[in-house]
Amino acid sequence: MEDLNSQQKSVFGTWWEPIRKWFYPAWLLYETSIRFYEYSLGVSNYFITQQESLGELFAQILAIACGLATFLICSFYLTIPTCIILYKFFKEDKLTHPFLHKIKKYF
Repeated sequence: MEDLNSQQKSVFGTWWEPIRKWFYPAWLLYETSIRFYEYSLGVSNYFITQQESLGELFAQILAIACGLATFLICSFYLTIPTCIILYKFFKEDKLTHPFLHKIKKYF
């Protein structure tokens, strides 16, 4: 148990340890934002293709509103909390679970 309270060394060396707590959350934020933007475009395009049955103005308003809602909901409920958890994982020196202690070394 005493081994779990010590600072875990990274496989990449000591220079990587202060950088990784910012790099991984920023990378995750970038990747998921691109993915959620693509989801939003898909939702928007779906409503735009429904112009004949919904009407042109209503379809445009619905496409913008639903596309924006998709991006915001996914970002605020999935991306941001995950980035915060990942940042805290790399910032924390004292891990309680042995599995977390082992896996942190490879990141």
